[in-house]
Amino acid sequence: MKEAILNQGKLAKLQAPQCIVGKGTAHRKKKVVLTNATENNKKLQFSLRKLGVNNTSFEEMNMFTNQGTVSHTNNLKVQVSLAANTFTIIGHTETKQLTEMLPRILNLSQIV
Repeated sequence: MKEAILNQGKLAKLQAPQCIVGKGTAHRKKKVVLTNATENNKKLQFSLRKLGVNNTSFEEMNMFTNQGTVSHTNNLKVQVSLAANTFTIIGHTETKQLTEMLPRILNLSQIV
């Protein structure tokens, strides 16, 4: 049991950042990796650009689920690459009940 405690103490000492000033000593700091949504979005956009996507825009989109809900998106941006069989939909999505969206959907079908 003492060995386990001693080993845990040594392990904690090794994991702590070290900053000992002296000739030939290691200067260790804890590495901090920062990732945020904008950085991930930039990486995604760069990867999509490699695929040669075309930008299109739609006013709104409704995606129906089996649970009776509708994912409703306004002012969305769609990027399409038919060669890579890739579709990217970017926009703010709200989940609504089908009964709430039904009058609006029926109104749209009358326009067409």
